[in-house]
Amino acid sequence: MADHSFHHSPDFLEKSVVYQLFLRAFTPEGTLNAAEKLLPHIASTGANLVYLTPIVEADGDRRTEFWSDRQKQSLLNNPRNPYRIRDYFRIDPEYGGDDDLLSFVRSAHSLGLRVLLDLVYYHCGPTAKLIAEHPDFVRRDEHGRILTGRWHIPELNFNLPELREYLWGNMEYFIRKFDVDGYRCDACDLVPLDFWEEGRRRIERIKPDVIMIAEAGDTAMLDQRIAFDVNYGIAFPGELHQVLLGRKSADALRSCWEERHARHPGARFLCNFDNHDIANDDYDSRPEVTGVSPRATAALAVVMTMDGIPFLYNGQEIGDGWRHSLYANCLYGPELGINWSRAMTQEGAERLEHLRELFHFRKAHAALTRGELIWIDNSVPESIVSYLRRTPEETVFFAANLGTQSHRVKFDLPGENAGEEITLQSGETILRQL
Repeated sequence: MADHSFHHSPDFLEKSVVYQLFLRAFTPEGTLNAAEKLLPHIASTGANLVYLTPIVEADGDRRTEFWSDRQKQSLLNNPRNPYRIRDYFRIDPEYGGDDDLLSFVRSAHSLGLRVLLDLVYYHCGPTAKLIAEHPDFVRRDEHGRILTGRWHIPELNFNLPELREYLWGNMEYFIRKFDVDGYRCDACDLVPLDFWEEGRRRIERIKPDVIMIAEAGDTAMLDQRIAFDVNYGIAFPGELHQVLLGRKSADALRSCWEERHARHPGARFLCNFDNHDIANDDYDSRPEVTGVSPRATAALAVVMTMDGIPFLYNGQEIGDGWRHSLYANCLYGPELGINWSRAMTQEGAERLEHLRELFHFRKAHAALTRGELIWIDNSVPESIVSYLRRTPEETVFFAANLGTQSHRVKFDLPGENAGEEITLQSGETILRQL
């Protein structure tokens, strides 16, 4: 039976910013060693939680019946999907070895960065080591055939206590041996909640301030319970992404936020509009594919001022718009990674500096980390988002023009600011104390 009591998340979390590091896209080498050299850059953005996509050994099985649809659609022909695990206890040689992860974590900690790993427990690869050693660890039909789940990948059998012990041991292993600081739990709503709750208890005995992030859809997993500190809340990032692509109007964000908070009061969410999944699925149509977009910069300001935990996808800090793919690496599609030359352009440098300024403002004003969010009506809701962040001690006003045209906007602000009108260009923002 799931435990529905709340737990106290580490105090540092409310002031945290997550930086997702996808090793295959992050550097041409795609290794932990190469990524370690750029940790000072990550720290300079203001982020303090580095989340690595899966680094354990991926399954190289070439039978396409065990490939996800989008793995086939990528046309890269790389059998090694990082979310299709062969060995849960081995660092994939593509990224390095045990010493490389130990060095990466030590360097990160020396810079004030915590490190989160990605747990993929809903399914495993068809030639996974655990299947060979424990055939009953995967679900099977009445004829003994392995059952595959949503992405044509073998599903793990959580009805077996022995499987649960195996995976709890895996969670403990990376904290004990490598001193990692927590986990992002992939497709966690497809795994029993009581499994995650017990896993949390066990790793907290090793590291009391461990962090657990739930990647979940609109399910009970979004409610803060004993297992997780923060949730993806997939709907809001999806809406913000659609607004940037011009497929929805800005007022969709308010509607999504209000519905989410009505259904899941007290839950804490990540705030973002890009990640490894979104970038993969956008192909050549990422929001910044034609260059650094002022509207994307404004969306990052939403990310940094909205309630919840800001989440940056690697390369956003310089306006990277190149195609990324989960299935690309130095052998398959080596050109599909971050375009670091953007950092050398005026636009890229300005994006990075603006992001740093946003982080410092957020850090300096408690209203942006623990204040309530109050939506403010405005005269152009289809293009303009506007809200207050408020504590008893201070109030911060934020507005952003996410549309493609400039507008003269009237805001329904309280007190002496009532009826204020401001012209906002496309991609322009307002962030100030009232």
